[in-house]
Amino acid sequence: MQVSKLKIFSGNANLPLSHAVCRFLGIPLGRANVRKFSDGEIFVEIDENVRGMDVFVVQPTCTPVNDNLMELLIIMDALKRASAGTVTAVIPYYGYARQDRKVAPRTPITSKLVADLIQAAGASRVLAIDLHAGQIQGFFNIPVDNLFAMPVIIDYLGSAKSDNLTVVSPDAGGTERARAMAKRLNAQLAVIDKRRPRPNVAEIMYVVGDVEGRDTIIVDDMIDTAGTITLAASALIEKGAKSVRACASHGVLSGPALDRLNESKLSEVIVTDTIPSDGRVAQCPKLKVISVAEVLGEAIRRIYYGESVSSLFS
Repeated sequence: MQVSKLKIFSGNANLPLSHAVCRFLGIPLGRANVRKFSDGEIFVEIDENVRGMDVFVVQPTCTPVNDNLMELLIIMDALKRASAGTVTAVIPYYGYARQDRKVAPRTPITSKLVADLIQAAGASRVLAIDLHAGQIQGFFNIPVDNLFAMPVIIDYLGSAKSDNLTVVSPDAGGTERARAMAKRLNAQLAVIDKRRPRPNVAEIMYVVGDVEGRDTIIVDDMIDTAGTITLAASALIEKGAKSVRACASHGVLSGPALDRLNESKLSEVIVTDTIPSDGRVAQCPKLKVISVAEVLGEAIRRIYYGESVSSLFS
């Protein structure tokens, strides 16, 4: 494809995904020097001409969140000062997305603050995958394309599809996501009522829906400490589920997550490579990582050529 004015750059957050996107597009990854001074300050130097180019910066803001966010901001600032025509922030995993509203008095709305920082750094557009809350798109005054990892997960599940399948939402807020997947898989739907007394702590109350004797798959947007997913799996087994798998777009997998997954009732845990696996598959044999590089690459191609992005998922 003729993409003479298209450039892809990357920070250090997920270089394997950036290279995979470039392979799909048939172009090399842009040359940039992204490193730290001895005191931890981030330094960026763009090593090729970007004047008038349409530039995409692939950088999930995953752990270490603040370092990766600053890399993204500084790379975009360097590109704008190098006279790039447009700069699109490709953020497969949008950190701070869970802080999307005031949950108590005198607390911040940090995902809005991050949106302001991204715009101030010079982003012309944002491309993300499965934002934790759809309203985050409204925090920006520039176009935001929120892509979905569900099609690649469904393609994977299709090879081992069960006629006795129930898709389960681990909380009421994820019901729409679970219903959409259940429709695509021609499966039944169940919902788990969850209470969260404090951050990263979940308490399962009861299961709404019939799961007895059925193969079940829990679907969520992310797995962080894996408390919700593993408690949900136990609740489903107690209600007579035949088997339990889980899938999520973002495998944050922080703290005790891997130990919890290994010790859980889950037979398989499916995540995408929006966040690098960092050898976690070796630590957790239940973990299966599938790639969203083609989804990102096709979305970038369509944006570059001015084609519809939403039709990717129609």
